[in-house]
Amino acid sequence: MTQTSGIGEMWRHKRVLAASLIGTAVEFYDFYIYATAASLIFPALFFPASSPTAQLMASYGSLALAFFARPLGAAVFGHYGDRVGRKATLVTSLMLMGGCTLAIGFLPTHAQIGWWAPLILCLLRFGQGLGLGGEWGGAALLAVENAPPGWRARFGMFPQLGAPVGFIAANGLFLILDTTLSEADFLAWGWRLPFLGSAVLVFLGLWVRLKLTETPEFAAAQAQAPPPAVPLATLLRDHLGAAIAGTFAVVACFAVYYIATAFALGYGTTTLGIDRSTFLSLQLGAILFMAVGIVLAGWWSDRRTPTRVLAWGCAGTTLMGLAFGPMIGTGALLPIFAILAIALFLMGFVYGPLGAYLPALFPIQLRYTGASFAFNLGGIIGGALAPIVATWLIAAQGVALVGLYMTAAAAISLMGLWWTSRAA
Repeated sequence: MTQTSGIGEMWRHKRVLAASLIGTAVEFYDFYIYATAASLIFPALFFPASSPTAQLMASYGSLALAFFARPLGAAVFGHYGDRVGRKATLVTSLMLMGGCTLAIGFLPTHAQIGWWAPLILCLLRFGQGLGLGGEWGGAALLAVENAPPGWRARFGMFPQLGAPVGFIAANGLFLILDTTLSEADFLAWGWRLPFLGSAVLVFLGLWVRLKLTETPEFAAAQAQAPPPAVPLATLLRDHLGAAIAGTFAVVACFAVYYIATAFALGYGTTTLGIDRSTFLSLQLGAILFMAVGIVLAGWWSDRRTPTRVLAWGCAGTTLMGLAFGPMIGTGALLPIFAILAIALFLMGFVYGPLGAYLPALFPIQLRYTGASFAFNLGGIIGGALAPIVATWLIAAQGVALVGLYMTAAAAISLMGLWWTSRAA
């Protein structure tokens, strides 16, 4: 290899990693500003009910809608991603996600248009789920299918880093608005600004992704044999076991994330009465531990295997879940920050290696469908119901049992990892 070609390869890798990170960060920013608003703002503005708990449960129900849309998005975008290519599908998913997020920023409230407001909000949230359902798998493939030998997990961690980056951008903006606007202005119009600002970020993501070429592995596979006519049907017929195992393996990361973020934010600011800005600051500090965990997990996965790192992360999560409820329930800032930081650090180990783990379960021409379908179906089990079940557990048994949801999710993920390691 000449020096010129080596430099060209280096710049190609940098463009790929930037595109996978920036695009995923934009998508997760869009997804997380909804989760934050669903905990802080939407209950009162869009879901009038008899009690604050009922409002919060209804708002979390709209949050869960996107998780049920994500497998459908995985099937649709996976179909075209495996037949047409990764690049075009990633661009389309980003536009769908951004369009729905922007529309939420203009949506009238229940006081203005009645029941149409929550209905339209739920439809737009469903659209967000469709977009993100096609995003993650494509971004992961964009990274790992361009990785040099021995670097697949470290390349695969870049789309995973989009999660903490998107969270910091989303909650950081809400924190700025909360501290600079009055309560009346924040509820009247300030909450809309993060949704409207998504348009700028989507433009940035599109600009980066439109400069990409197709991944070398996919191009080579297309040249050797035509793709399956219906990738999802082929997946379910020939690789159902891998799809089920992959689905189980991702349950833990969703449960940890949405209990440590959406649920904890709602519980901390309502039941515990902690100031909104203070709790957002705690979460912004804790999310940095997730980024560190992702980086360490990516490095460790290339030295060992993604399956082993994921298993250790799940083992740690089963123990952390036992302590989560009691530490949150203290109402003291230091124990709350400590358990949030530990939970999100462990999430780095049950989430970071997935970019390398899931694509390896499927052949190249089924990877987009297989990885996306498993990832997003696991999100229903681990993430869609997490805030709802946690809120119900508090009402029924108290906060001490909330962390058991994460412990159970980690046990389910260990089953999936055992299945794939046994098959290998």
